[in-house]
Amino acid sequence: MINMILVVYGLVMGSFYNVVGLRVPLNQSIVSPRSACPNCGHQLKPYELIPVISYILQNGKCRGCQSRISPIYPTFELLTGLLFATAPLVIGWSGELVVALTLISMFMIIIVSDIHYMLIPDKILIWFAGIFLLERIIWPLTPWWDSLLGAGTGFLLLLIIALVSKGGMGGGDIKLYALIGFVLGFKLVLLSFFLSTLFGAVIGGLALLFKVVKRKQPIPFGPFIAAGTLTAYYWGTDLINIYIQFLYY
Repeated sequence: MINMILVVYGLVMGSFYNVVGLRVPLNQSIVSPRSACPNCGHQLKPYELIPVISYILQNGKCRGCQSRISPIYPTFELLTGLLFATAPLVIGWSGELVVALTLISMFMIIIVSDIHYMLIPDKILIWFAGIFLLERIIWPLTPWWDSLLGAGTGFLLLLIIALVSKGGMGGGDIKLYALIGFVLGFKLVLLSFFLSTLFGAVIGGLALLFKVVKRKQPIPFGPFIAAGTLTAYYWGTDLINIYIQFLYY
């Protein structure tokens, strides 16, 4: 029952995160104007804003002009709902679950923004930095200074890569990894970066192989950072222990 509530909550918040991810990079208000069809300007009624369900009932089309609605909207609504519902299965019902839901929320907004604009807005990072600071005061890592060490490591690691690659990493990625390091700590932020790079290389390689993207076409790194970070956050300690045991055999 509680998990179903988290699914519904995640669906609703996923719809809101879509709006935030689309509007904040353009310096637009997330409150007004009301959501509208980008093609014809038709303002959406409340019954057209029901997460996932409205998309299905409308057959993925605008009621005003019948143009196709991007499947990104229901996809991210559904993904947010699923991630919210599965988080307690991994984290458990503890204060750390609040941190997990906040991390998921940040990534959903960042992914939408990165996919559409290849941009991770400073406003989003600053907003979540304040939330994570408060959460890590209430539910600190052990030892507490691991957050500071992780933040410094995440920032310097991405900064060095950006300097060496001469722009291969954007400023948003650098600041994002400082924030990730603060949440995860020293060991897990390193694992997060390794997994994010691995996911990016594998999926990017497959995208090139099947000609989904062209060579030298920029690919948003935000989704891979999200996948790598959540994997490290959920199962990082176990993965590190397995790796250490493998080295000794």
